[in-house]
Amino acid sequence: MGYKLAVVGATGNVGREILQSLSEREFPADEVVALASSASLGKEVSFGERRILKVANLEHYDFEGTDMALFSAGAAVADSHGPRAAAAGCMVIDNSSRFRMDEDVPLVVPEVNPEAMAGCRERNIIANPNCSTIQMVVALKPLHDLATIRRVVVATYQSVSGAGKAAMDELFNQTRGVFVNDPMVKEQFTKQIAFNVIPHIDTFMEDGATKEEWKIRAETQKILDPAIEVQATCVRVPVFIGHGEAVNVEFESPLSAEEAREALDHAPGIVVVDRRADEGYVTPEECAGEDAVYVSRIRIDDTVAYGLSLWVVSDNLRKGAALNAVQIAEELARGYL
Repeated sequence: MGYKLAVVGATGNVGREILQSLSEREFPADEVVALASSASLGKEVSFGERRILKVANLEHYDFEGTDMALFSAGAAVADSHGPRAAAAGCMVIDNSSRFRMDEDVPLVVPEVNPEAMAGCRERNIIANPNCSTIQMVVALKPLHDLATIRRVVVATYQSVSGAGKAAMDELFNQTRGVFVNDPMVKEQFTKQIAFNVIPHIDTFMEDGATKEEWKIRAETQKILDPAIEVQATCVRVPVFIGHGEAVNVEFESPLSAEEAREALDHAPGIVVVDRRADEGYVTPEECAGEDAVYVSRIRIDDTVAYGLSLWVVSDNLRKGAALNAVQIAEELARGYL
């Protein structure tokens, strides 16, 4: 049986990756509809190598008879149209922050907590976590199963694609401008991003953390374990695609680097590249276009009783967004529709 799917935000970075992932993974779809705002009406997007879809207007789309809708158009669009789709019996997989912390909406990373989907029919909505959270919890899950994580301290190095196409254009234009002495135009970021790093993603909160840093903590606790303490510092870096994370983990019981490496090496969705030599690790540039979460630099932290440090990278547009949404759709097709 094939399904009817709608991809909302089909002209954006993540929407295009969703269409690509659906095609690559041969998702059993009889029909795929590309949706976006009226400004994109009539535009064309690729679905695989040979199929072209014409973009339809989300405002006028009737979700009746659509099995699943994969939303990647921001929180405001999800708030307006997600419940409308769900009320029509369509399962909504939303990539925005709008529903992530709703108690009755599952927040799902299929390699980590597929069982959370059991209640998905209550609202017909499943939330896709934040990109930086996804890759971290994929790496943490097999370690937590072995030795129970007490605390995580993470510094993220997040590419500009996480802020959208306009942010990618700003990095490109600023980088070019440095060499031709053009003025630095700052529209997407608060400071120059070219040849710089910015320790500021999303808005600031009262305690001094940014919303992005709060997301990592709150989402990790909802997905993996509410008892895990998380301290994050989120930094935007001049990389187009691929997030890196320096993750320090404190456990409740001993866990050697060898045991951790073995567990990670056999965990779904993870590729371990950890040679203690030049080029014996993976960088964001190397993971762009790849589906896996890559783990490197696995080593003991002897400043605490039971500590471990590791380096985690992943393509934020794929596993950090599009691929995770498609994997959720695959889980729905296997057991919930």
